[in-house]
Order: sequence, then C-alpha cells, then structure tokens
Amino acid sequence: MELYTLNEEEQIKVLRSLSEPVENIDDQLVDYVKSMIDFMEDNNGIGLAAPQVGRNQRFFVIRMSSDQDPLYFINPEIIGTSTELSNLEEGCLSIPEMYGKVERPAVVQVQAYNLRGRPFKIEADGLLSHVIQHEYDHLQGKLFIDYLSERKQKKIFKNFKVE
Repeated sequence: MELYTLNEEEQIKVLRSLSEPVENIDDQLVDYVKSMIDFMEDNNGIGLAAPQVGRNQRFFVIRMSSDQDPLYFINPEIIGTSTELSNLEEGCLSIPEMYGKVERPAVVQVQAYNLRGRPFKIEADGLLSHVIQHEYDHLQGKLFIDYLSERKQKKIFKNFKVE
C-alpha cells in the first residue's frame, strides 16, 4: 500500500478524481479495507480514503483512537447536515505536515454500507463529523486545502508540485 501525496502528477490526478462506486463487497475488498486501518495508524492518521492509497473507489475508514472500533464506510452518501457550523484544524496524510482551520457543518448524517454489505446510517458531531466530511471529500476529488484562503493555499502549494 502506498500513500498518495501532492508530489507526483499521477497521484494528484487520483486525489483530484471523482471516485467510482464499489460494485461488489467481496472478501478481497474487505481484506483491503481492513488493511487500510493498520496503514493509516502506522502513518499516524485517524481517517483514510481509498484515493489516498491509489484506489479510485468510494470507501474510507476511520479510527480516532486505539480504544475505539474502526468505522468502515463503503459507498457513503451524506444525507443531511446541520446549519450550525464548526471550525476545526485539519491535516491530511496526503498533504503531510500542513494544517489549516476548516469550517464545516457541525453535524452530519451519512448512509453507507458496512463490510458485510449491509446498509447503515450514522449521525456524527464534533471531530467525527469533520473526519467523515474530510474523508468523503476525498471521494469527491476535494482536499481540505480547498477550503483555505488563497494565501494559505499558495503557501502549501510551494511545498508540492501543485499550482
């Protein structure tokens, strides 16, 4: 498994592409998704989306602490957000050592499929809400830096091959 960053043109294309729906939740996909948890934790992350490891598919994983069970989202859809906003500092494994305050809806409702192919819904607030929205954005080809001011974006872009 390789972490895609903004250092290579081909990787940027994947990170900036709209991800395709998962057609079949089989054992191979389940094993891959589970392996993303270890990879993410080895890189000190709390969320990881398929495009960040080179797969243009609609799934992501979240594990905010080692004492919590991992969350798996396959073909997620945001079905509701609050009007109240929350402003938290975000970072991204694909944009190492760069951070910025991002304003997002404080509460989000998501529906997705689990590793058994069963649908579920979740409502989240606080940090979990931000992480879900951040990872969901990856599936849309969007990065947290897109929410930052032009000045902050230029500062970040100087460290990578993006313009």
